[in-house]
Amino acid sequence: MQKKRPHTTIMTKGTSVAAAIFLAPAIAMILLYMIYPIIDTFLTSQYDWNGISPDRTFVGLENWSALLKDSAFWSAFQHNLVVMAFSILLQIPIGLMLATFLDATGRRSNLFKVIWFFPYLMSSVAIAFLFSYILATNGGLFSTLNTLLAGKRVVVDLLGKNPSALFAVIGVMAWQFTPFYMVYFIAGYANISTTLYEAAVIDGCNRRQYTFLVAIPMLKPIFKTACTMSMIGSLKYFDMIWNMTQGGPAGGTELMATYMYKLSFQQWKMGYGSAVAAGMFILITAIALLFTKIFVVKEEY
Repeated sequence: MQKKRPHTTIMTKGTSVAAAIFLAPAIAMILLYMIYPIIDTFLTSQYDWNGISPDRTFVGLENWSALLKDSAFWSAFQHNLVVMAFSILLQIPIGLMLATFLDATGRRSNLFKVIWFFPYLMSSVAIAFLFSYILATNGGLFSTLNTLLAGKRVVVDLLGKNPSALFAVIGVMAWQFTPFYMVYFIAGYANISTTLYEAAVIDGCNRRQYTFLVAIPMLKPIFKTACTMSMIGSLKYFDMIWNMTQGGPAGGTELMATYMYKLSFQQWKMGYGSAVAAGMFILITAIALLFTKIFVVKEEY
């Protein structure tokens, strides 16, 4: 049996030590800012605590028992599911259409690429305030246009009624995040070999046939990743909803994140708010795992 050479063993150990040194900061950051907060959230959920007082009362699983019976939480979860469904149905198809147009037109559409990507560069808080004015009942865009068309004062209250408030916010979310998926699909198109297009043209395919029969089927792995990101992101929306409606009217736009915030930082129920946060983590993880299990894509390149 051939023995290992000493210098090979030394190089292997040196590589392992170097890898450990370079990975140590990243691992420490993950443990400190990701793993520890999750563990601490589950631990805090077992206490009755206002988040400030040094005294905490251990209540065991009482917060979890209350959470399972909390109709407000499950209503917020249902709203999250609605947001998730429409985020996938709106953002990804529109993003794909925009990317397909940009890929087909090439450099001639660089101006469109910049304009369409601009909403994603804006802050969610700034967009929330912008659309709060656009959708306002007094002086808002829709109220003003309807008043001009009708010849009399017409009030369009999209954010003050249910269920229009939730769908109005979903539309604003789609306006902001669709450009991200547009760029994502552009990157997917860029990874498709040009030889496939040349072969399709030789076989008599036009641009439309190439797009639907060759290019888009090649983007299936991109679709899976995009759907997963959209799904996870929509289950933890907070800033835009909070700045536009704060979960109103009458809880019509309440999401799990806004409900958790109200409990923790307005009602000072940090223990129960932690239970809501932990419940969010469990639900989001379960849905993501279920989605990746069901949505199996065979990668062919």
